[in-house]
Amino acid sequence: MIVRQFISWVRTAPAGERAEATRALARAWLISDLSNDDRAAAEGGLLMQLDDPSPLVRQAMAEVFAHSASAPAAIVQALSVDQASVALPILEHSPLLIDADLVDIVATGNSEIQCAIARRAKVPVSICAAIAEVGAAAAALELIENPGADLAALSWDRIVERHGHLAAIREAMLALDDLPSATRVALVGKLSDTLAQFTVARNWLGAGRAGRAAGDAKDRSIINIAARSRGDDMQGLIAHLRATGQLTAGLILRAMLSGNPDLFDHALVELSGLPLSRVSALVHDRGGASLPALLTRAGLPESTFPAFRAALDARDEIGFVGTVGGATRLRRRMVERVLTVCETTPTEVSEPLLILLRRFATESAREEARVFCDELVAEASAEPVYAELPASEPQPFGHHALEPRFDEPELYEPELSEPGLDEAQVDEFEHHEIEHEAPELLNPSRWLRREPLLSELLAA
Repeated sequence: MIVRQFISWVRTAPAGERAEATRALARAWLISDLSNDDRAAAEGGLLMQLDDPSPLVRQAMAEVFAHSASAPAAIVQALSVDQASVALPILEHSPLLIDADLVDIVATGNSEIQCAIARRAKVPVSICAAIAEVGAAAAALELIENPGADLAALSWDRIVERHGHLAAIREAMLALDDLPSATRVALVGKLSDTLAQFTVARNWLGAGRAGRAAGDAKDRSIINIAARSRGDDMQGLIAHLRATGQLTAGLILRAMLSGNPDLFDHALVELSGLPLSRVSALVHDRGGASLPALLTRAGLPESTFPAFRAALDARDEIGFVGTVGGATRLRRRMVERVLTVCETTPTEVSEPLLILLRRFATESAREEARVFCDELVAEASAEPVYAELPASEPQPFGHHALEPRFDEPELYEPELSEPGLDEAQVDEFEHHEIEHEAPELLNPSRWLRREPLLSELLAA
């Protein structure tokens, strides 16, 4: 009876009242103890309201049914493909939508629809892949910031490829602690390319110099990222570097001269196809032809063999700091040792290698000077600062300018011009004041400086 009256009434009621009545009927369907006939009639009335011309009516139903797992599935399905103002609560919260439905909606929906799906509490791999492949940049950003999103490595790479040129995407991804190292390197590449294009467009640098500066910065970043990579993450990084053509002899030599043996060993494993244990044994057995054979199998140029041998010898002699921060900068002593060996070696060393080593020497010298200056500034800021007193201010007897000063109590000194006091009376008055108000001033040891007691400081 009530549903029949509702159906008759909504035909002529205003839109706002229809929306409130529809909201009440939807809540009654969820929480009221209705008979089977009344529940079927209420569901029919709600299905009829899906055709209401006012979006307020459908939005009221969406807000009621969005979080419910027992809502009418047909109504939820119809609301999920409605206009954005109606569908957003359903797409973001409804547990009744299956992954296939959401993937299809991502492919056909606009940015607002995609963002709502990316904000769901749990976003499975398939939906993440759909957003990474065809989603807008705003949806990708929502996905990156959602801790419930299950992003696969391919989805990370696809987001970087499509939206890595946007600063907001890069910042959000780089802020993640569990971001794969390969993805970090890809983001660094996007950033370096953007900066190189900007400097060329501003006529600050030529295209060649800007490209070389960006390449050097990218290599330094790769070494920095590799110093924090372990296990499968390191293997994924090396595979990415090889696939993108960045696993060059120059990068491997930089890793060795930076004291990063892990990157050196894993790079040779990737290039030679040998297991890590075998590569480590060949690297440490440099008495014969083991190292040249390994480097040859890895496909490295023969002209670089003296540099790698000298780098390994320098590492064994000088050692390296086994910390993350110690494996990110070129070691000046190692670079200079390798450069000297390559310049004086009787075998033929290629000119590009010497140019690269000279650039490494300049970079390591500048980096060492920068670290030295930073340490000097840090030491200076840690030292206590003492304030010098002005030269014109009188110093009390026995007091040094750099010692702490404590103000003495002021004594009343009557002027001789006051009536009724002659010089003798003034002397007697001063002695009386000192004796009764500040007797410690009569003690000769008072003029020897001492640290004040805590009770004196509190009383002051």
